[in-house]
Amino acid sequence: MEWEDVPSFPDLVLPEAPLLPDAVLEVPRASLPSYKPLVAPPSTLRPPIGIEPIGVQDKPPTTKTKIPLSTPYVPPEAQIIEVPFTDIEIPMPTTTIMTTAATTAFISVAATLLGQSLFKYLVTLFKPIIKQIWSKLTKKKTVENQKTS
Repeated sequence: MEWEDVPSFPDLVLPEAPLLPDAVLEVPRASLPSYKPLVAPPSTLRPPIGIEPIGVQDKPPTTKTKIPLSTPYVPPEAQIIEVPFTDIEIPMPTTTIMTTAATTAFISVAATLLGQSLFKYLVTLFKPIIKQIWSKLTKKKTVENQKTS
């Protein structure tokens, strides 16, 4: 089937695009941080053999002096325990203080473990109930939304 009359569409003439200059983008530059390192000679620095030092030079101490350690304050009620095979003595609190500290630690750990297990049990108990309530509330909301729209 040949067409006898070919449809003619209107021509649309577009104007030439304006000439715009190329964009000039500069390459980004960064100034790198720098520093002048400080050179500090060691305190035991000496001139090589055969060269005399310039100026007065302090000689470093040749022996280390031991500073006697002061004994810490030990209350009179504290017990002193000697560490076997050494000369170290360690002050230990009284029996009543140690008993109180141990009892407090035991009770706090037991209460924490009991509270954690109780919380986990309550979560497993209430989770299905909360899910049912949530599903009923969402169903009720969807029914109300359908009625209003």
